Amino acid sequence: MPSALDRVVAATLLPGFNGTELPEWLAVRLRGGLGGVCIFGQNIHSPAQLRALTDAIYAANPRAIVAIDEEGGDVTRLYHDSGSPYPGNAALGRIDDLAYTEDVARLVGRELRRVGCNLDLAPDVDVNSNPDNPVIGVRSFGTTPDRVAAHSAAWTRGLQSAGVAACAKHFPGHGDTAQDSHLAMPVVDRSLQELRRRELVPFAAVIDAGVRTVMTSHILLPQLDPGNPATLSQRILRGLLRDELGFDGVIVSDALDMAGASGVDGIPVAAARALAAGCDLLCIGSGNTDEQLTQIEREIRHAVASGQLTPGRLGEAAGRVAGLADMLLAERAAIHVPDAAFSLDELDRSTTRALAAIDADGSAELWCEAAAGKYSIVRIETAANIAVGAAPWGPFAEVGANPARPQSAAFADRPQFIAVENEYTARVPDSERNVLVVGRDIHRYPFARDVVDDLRARHPNVLVVEMGWPSDDRRYADVATFGASRLMGRALLSLLDGSAELRTAR
Repeated sequence: MPSALDRVVAATLLPGFNGTELPEWLAVRLRGGLGGVCIFGQNIHSPAQLRALTDAIYAANPRAIVAIDEEGGDVTRLYHDSGSPYPGNAALGRIDDLAYTEDVARLVGRELRRVGCNLDLAPDVDVNSNPDNPVIGVRSFGTTPDRVAAHSAAWTRGLQSAGVAACAKHFPGHGDTAQDSHLAMPVVDRSLQELRRRELVPFAAVIDAGVRTVMTSHILLPQLDPGNPATLSQRILRGLLRDELGFDGVIVSDALDMAGASGVDGIPVAAARALAAGCDLLCIGSGNTDEQLTQIEREIRHAVASGQLTPGRLGEAAGRVAGLADMLLAERAAIHVPDAAFSLDELDRSTTRALAAIDADGSAELWCEAAAGKYSIVRIETAANIAVGAAPWGPFAEVGANPARPQSAAFADRPQFIAVENEYTARVPDSERNVLVVGRDIHRYPFARDVVDDLRARHPNVLVVEMGWPSDDRRYADVATFGASRLMGRALLSLLDGSAELRTAR
């Protein structure tokens, strides 16, 4: 029988797990007061299976937080095997229709409700001020704080209208980084005044919109706290997020298995330090075990015994999580979710909206006219960051999901070549005049730039499509889609087959 302290500690933990069914060790912990679980793509093989899984979680603990990372674009768990049918944040920011952004988020929320998830680790409210950012990019609504703020607030309102809690991330802003905090600890050497002018603007907006949770970032801000990343910093979480911005909801840590949080001291120590700093709910990782949680709980109890973590701070964290759980439980009963799915007509209407986000220079239209539908395809596979994962992307996702649609079939029938780091499956024959290159973040990878340069030297009519965040000079992006979701892939196919006009604004 868990003690009172054990239950308080357990209430702050949000682990992941392996498999598509609820493990017995996790069910036991949920019955003992575990705060909740985090669902990843590896836990999902169908909506019905996911609903059965979440039903089992709620049977073990009706007040459980069931979290998922569904950003509605490149980062998707519900569609990790087919690619997302939503435009993604960067595309929404470029379309710049706040009502549409709110509608998309409401649809995401309804889908999550139907499968039993009640906390979405979204939206990403980072201002993507660095075009070489390896982890944010198209997950951001844009490069200006006002636009990011407006769409972040709209997305929050839409999602929470469906009875799913939003989680604004990554506080106090991950957009001005050139490193991935999954792999290292990025440094943002900005003053508080600079942060107030840019990074903090969207967070203030979502707090005003009633966002229920905020996720920390594992980045170091030496001008605010030279010794601790944001996740482990009282100055940043309490002083800035709580006291200055007035946030009174649940602070969720980014995953503690990331190098930026636990690369030095390990996950258990990072967990205790995160609670002491002001985090309330600890996202542990994607494939945790019973033994890992035992070690984490032991370290948290040790921190309480040694005075590093006060019982009051621990109780405050558990109380906030419980308050969120009670609110979500009530909304699950009060907010009706229509039992609906996408139709092809709805997808086609979404395609029309997505087209407004695509940016193309004059060479794109000339390429389409010269190619006349006859071209070879080079698919450049760059490394997707850990947050995005290995979900199908772009037109290739659309071909896989809807192979019988005319655009998909025509695209799939063309000769295709794949280029990855240190390997190019085959060179496009020199006799081919027209080549389409499709990739993500091409400008950030020397091998990808080399592939494009070689193709341009050997073939007279080459079109390069960038489905990530393009560089400012655009040498490797004749067309930029600002997202590689399946929907953006479908929009690209509409452009290539001449059924939609190319947008030429830069």
